Amino acid sequence: MAEQDPNFDLENRTFEFALSVRRCLKGVQWEREQWNDVDQLLRSSGSVAANYTEANNSISRADFNFRIRLCKKEASESRLWLRLLGATTNSDTVKEPLRAIYKESDELVRIFAAILRKTKD
Repeated sequence: MAEQDPNFDLENRTFEFALSVRRCLKGVQWEREQWNDVDQLLRSSGSVAANYTEANNSISRADFNFRIRLCKKEASESRLWLRLLGATTNSDTVKEPLRAIYKESDELVRIFAAILRKTKD
């Protein structure tokens, strides 16, 4: 069996997304008004990875589609928190990684939307 291209391994890609969020947020002195956004971003990014893992272990097509919809929802939510954090920070050293992670969250939303279009209930 041919080895899968790591760029198309969504289980690993969603894990790396959640990990990159954690690495980006670590060690930054966030302002009080950003604390909730940071917490929400940690939750939603981890949920993308967790739900994709669950989708890979789904018990039915409907279960798979439900989990993929959750992945799309959580990736979209992550975009919001990333956007808010980027808009409320003045540090370019923080903004650049946030932009890169935002781009990845946007790509994940598009990937999950494409999966859903191809696997309609």
